[in-house]
Amino acid sequence: MYRVAICDDEDKQRELVKNILITLSIKTNIDFEIELFGSGEQLVSYYEQHTTPFHILIMDIEMTGMNGIQTAHKIRGLNNLDEQIIFLTSYPEYMVESFDVMTFQYLIKPIAPIILEEKIIKLCQYFQALDKKFMIIKSAYEEIVVKYDDLISIEAAKSLTIKSKLHFITTNQTYESKGTISDYAVALKDCNFLQIHRSIIINLLHVRKFASGVVLMSNGLELPIGRSKIKEVKDVYTKFMIMKVD
Repeated sequence: MYRVAICDDEDKQRELVKNILITLSIKTNIDFEIELFGSGEQLVSYYEQHTTPFHILIMDIEMTGMNGIQTAHKIRGLNNLDEQIIFLTSYPEYMVESFDVMTFQYLIKPIAPIILEEKIIKLCQYFQALDKKFMIIKSAYEEIVVKYDDLISIEAAKSLTIKSKLHFITTNQTYESKGTISDYAVALKDCNFLQIHRSIIINLLHVRKFASGVVLMSNGLELPIGRSKIKEVKDVYTKFMIMKVD
């Protein structure tokens, strides 16, 4: 599932783009989770609250208040660099300025549905090409796409009602799913992840330091290292840091 934000101060335009995406989803079986924003300020506020980011931002440039390019600058300034931005506008003169915010596409209104569909399909193909960098987590009744680099740890959680419950802790929030630590340890062993305890896998990218049998992660969490794994963890992390420097 790909998360898409549609930001436009015109109700009809937001609904038009939304309907194009719904039609595309039906034709291609690509799932979209769509949220609508009536202003740049609303979209920036969403990001300032550190909620789940979007994969694709479809924005009008000319809006009341903060325009689309200003909105994109604000979002990029909050260190959200992975979102792919599609600008929709009636004013071609903004094209050069839009390059400053790493724009994927610049489309002139009125938008032909087939053109927008083609651009969205290309974006989805791009995301699929990055499969090794993304994980799909089945959480409750939905599937969440999480970037590997944003995943801090996977931890087995005790539950009286859910068998094999896992917590996937990311830089933004924690997701609940089901599975076994051992299966994920095998699947992720070549992706900078390491099992440090029978119930914990960590992302080596988020390690800050080791101390007295625990590892301190980037989110401030101190996670215990299994006694039988202390040497292995230190050896693997040392090799990881050497490779990183090289």
